[in-house]
Amino acid sequence: MQQLSLLKEGLPSSSAGEARREGEKVRQAVPASEKAEPMLVGLMEQVVERGNLIRAWKRVRANKGSPGVDGMTVDDLTGYLKESWPRIREELLRGEYQPQPVREVLIPKPGGGTRRLGIPAVLDRLIQQAILQVLDPVYDPTFSDHSYGFRPRRRAHQAVEQAKRYIAEGYEWVVDMDLEKFFDRVNHDILMGKLARRIGDKRVLRVIRR
Repeated sequence: MQQLSLLKEGLPSSSAGEARREGEKVRQAVPASEKAEPMLVGLMEQVVERGNLIRAWKRVRANKGSPGVDGMTVDDLTGYLKESWPRIREELLRGEYQPQPVREVLIPKPGGGTRRLGIPAVLDRLIQQAILQVLDPVYDPTFSDHSYGFRPRRRAHQAVEQAKRYIAEGYEWVVDMDLEKFFDRVNHDILMGKLARRIGDKRVLRVIRR
């Protein structure tokens, strides 16, 4: 609680120029035509909004995790934000924020070989989480109802229960597929192009790209 109090002190109060409070809808620009998807604007103001950042900090703290390249731990983050957050916030709002390099760790696989794991700096994990909290309500409703991985309010047990229902309905075949090293090989240009179809805030796109 003491660290959360320090974090609240380190974060500036919401200004008139900041976007919505919790519960309000994402602001959208008027589409160029009726067929065009609405472009999401003013997202970075929502990312750096005080309430959003406090929720992001709670999640990062709960996840713990190892330090990144700068050696900063989750416990160190509160004091650092108290001193440096105004500068970081301005860099984000100006579109000038530069994430730190990701620390690479090789994790042994049970069947042999290794798996590459990237560990961002704890400050960058905070900013990633803050961005995720703004984009999740936009993108998650567009995903398949049959997708259970890495989504809010969904878990593996729900997938198991669905599989049991399929068995009860008489289905007998299971197809198992794995996209080997997907995150190592995925085309980032294609991914960024898809994000740019909805996200009209170039500052957010720039941080995601970096």
